[in-house]
Amino acid sequence: MRLAFDSRPASDPRGVGRYVRCLLEGLRETAPSGSEIVETHRPRRADIFHSPWIDGAMIRPPCPMVVTVHDIVPLKRRSEYLRTGLRFRLRYLAIQRAMRVIVPTQAVAEDVVARLDLDPKLVAVIPEAPAPSMYTRSAEEVAAARDRYRLPADYLLWVGGLQHPDPRKRVAALADAPRDLPLVMVGPTRPWAHELPDVTLTGQVSDEDLAAIYSGAHALVMASDDEGFGLPTVEALACGTPVVACDLPALREVLDDRATFVDTGDIRALLTAAAAVRRPAPPPPPWSWDDAADATWSVYAAAVRAA
Repeated sequence: MRLAFDSRPASDPRGVGRYVRCLLEGLRETAPSGSEIVETHRPRRADIFHSPWIDGAMIRPPCPMVVTVHDIVPLKRRSEYLRTGLRFRLRYLAIQRAMRVIVPTQAVAEDVVARLDLDPKLVAVIPEAPAPSMYTRSAEEVAAARDRYRLPADYLLWVGGLQHPDPRKRVAALADAPRDLPLVMVGPTRPWAHELPDVTLTGQVSDEDLAAIYSGAHALVMASDDEGFGLPTVEALACGTPVVACDLPALREVLDDRATFVDTGDIRALLTAAAAVRRPAPPPPPWSWDDAADATWSVYAAAVRAA
């Protein structure tokens, strides 16, 4: 099988970049005998094309196409995503041309089936996983990261992209809310993020530093009111850090009893619960990127057979 894989998002510091980097490495590790992986978004003479983000989905793919849909928030919340609405509508049309669609949770599967009118048999749920670099770091590594980024001794942690305000992430509400512990936010920023009150911003950090920052945190907080998977939550658990999150279908599906949940939108309860949690945190779900890659190869084979 000759696989054309659109690796353009690999440099993205957000979750889609993590997904592409980790999945591509897993695909190489688990490739069936005789398979070939070509990194390109212009598939030619390929048996299958995989777009691991909706921006790469093609209206007229020259070969069978598989698309990964991480969530369809812009479709569910049109009024909040007006600027990108037309672009997303075109991509959603392209997704309907795919032979198979991969999603990270059953919650997203139900969304795409209902809102994109897809056949449920064409949608495959393949969970994500912590990167191999995400594990509990030593006290020395934690101290070094704390010094490097001028972090407080005890802190709550939020991880994600801060390049543009994303209404569902509730970042401003999280920063504004009173709390007992300092809040550290990790991720690439733009000027608007530096106006958030009373938070420590690290900017984009290396995976090694991120693992150390996770390891040193009192808890990870996730204030989102919509998520497709919640990759920082399993990364935090892999580093031994408790997770407190709003009770969303996808997060409940992924984490089950591994996290503390509060009512969605109750930021005060979220921060109170986060301050009260204690280590050790439960381990993350027993699922690796090699498992995800194996399942993805099976999706490719099914798409080729169907075509």
